[in-house]
Amino acid sequence: MSELKNVLTIGRYFRNKFGEKIYKVPVSISGFTCPNIDGTVAKGGCSFCENDSFSPNLQERKPKFKLNPKISENPFLDKQLAQLQMQFEATKQRLQNKFGAKKFIVYFQSFTNTYAPFPTLKALYEKALSFDNVIGLSIGTRTDCVTDEILDYLVGLSRDKEIWVEYGIQSFYDETLEKINRGDTASNMEYWIKRSKEKGLNVCGHLIYGLPGENQEMMLETFKKTVALNVDSIKFHPLYVVKNTLLTNEYRKGRFEPISEELYIDTVVKSIVNLPSNISVQRITAGIDDNTLLSPQWCRNKHQQIKNIRLALEKEGFNY
Repeated sequence: MSELKNVLTIGRYFRNKFGEKIYKVPVSISGFTCPNIDGTVAKGGCSFCENDSFSPNLQERKPKFKLNPKISENPFLDKQLAQLQMQFEATKQRLQNKFGAKKFIVYFQSFTNTYAPFPTLKALYEKALSFDNVIGLSIGTRTDCVTDEILDYLVGLSRDKEIWVEYGIQSFYDETLEKINRGDTASNMEYWIKRSKEKGLNVCGHLIYGLPGENQEMMLETFKKTVALNVDSIKFHPLYVVKNTLLTNEYRKGRFEPISEELYIDTVVKSIVNLPSNISVQRITAGIDDNTLLSPQWCRNKHQQIKNIRLALEKEGFNY
């Protein structure tokens, strides 16, 4: 049997670059939202997104204050900086205890982490980079929420830190983007991803397989377009239905059927087999195992999914 070809996972990428394992520390800063939730481009968020619009009880626990780039002052900045430090320290401690972790990247994960006044972004990013043994940042955002000012600032940081911008692409079909209430267009996504790459930033694209009305051909076409934009890394997610989303209604009325496990695995494997060797893979599936998951049930066990995809890749001659 011939030797398996290693998939360039993000773990292998970091180990090649830094000579050791790098751990991502996800943080979620209160006050961050999204132009797709606050009514700037749409209301309610993407159809699969659980947010305050559908969960009034969440609003009891979160401050009413919401960031957006137009506000002149952020009275909650000190609290947000303290929250950032507290979350980082707690996760770092856990990773050190469990894995002996030494080096970290702070991952601004929830909502749209460039959708705030520029001074707020600078303060949060610079605070994160000041923590011991932090080698960089990964910033989750949307292509309609970056500006040349933000990108140029990140380029400056990238001179001596590992800086990644993670864009939620999901699909390059405008009809799909409309169906999921995305509030962004394929052409705008292409423009800002190209712009980010021209400036020399590391870009990770998030793709969702199983979006309403999409067949495998469409999913793989989105994948091809993402690769053609010269991204550095890709994350693959299946679309699953959780409570308190626009998609919940569609699913309950029988208007949406989630992707099958077989089709999802087949599509991810076809993608990875055709991935250029310089593009890393940061995630091959996602799931949730609590009472908010409505469907599909196979998304309950993420570890089993990873195992299934790994076995399917081995049959194609790849080691994930």
